Amino acid sequence: MTSTGGMSANTRERLQQELDALRQQRESLAPRLGEDPMGDSADQADLLERAESVSKLDRRIAEITDLLHGGPTAEQDEGLLPSGTRVTLKFGDGDTEDLLVVGFTAEAEDELSSLTADSPLGRAIAGHAAGDTITYRTPGGQVSAEIVELTLPG
Repeated sequence: MTSTGGMSANTRERLQQELDALRQQRESLAPRLGEDPMGDSADQADLLERAESVSKLDRRIAEITDLLHGGPTAEQDEGLLPSGTRVTLKFGDGDTEDLLVVGFTAEAEDELSSLTADSPLGRAIAGHAAGDTITYRTPGGQVSAEIVELTLPG
């Protein structure tokens, strides 16, 4: 029943490893949370700090669980590029950049620049082909680029 949601096997494995580690961390903190702090205020402060840590762990565990078990994905929006799409852009100054479209930032590969499908650049590329010029908004203003190559996964 688990859905990959467009996630690569490598990303799924990394998330599963992170989830296992987070569950172990939570397990090590949880038994101590039920202790009744009869000590001084430093003991009570320590207990509050552990409770906050467990809360953060719980949020991340829930987030990863949603991702691994078919939680919402960027690709569910109509018209977005699928995860694994490779694109080469040529900018006005002559620079080119090879990019990989990812559904989740956790899928980003170290050796290749990446963008999410629902980013301004990802949305600008969607629906276009090699040879098209796209324009998208950045914090520094509008940027235009030519799509040199666009390869869908598969």
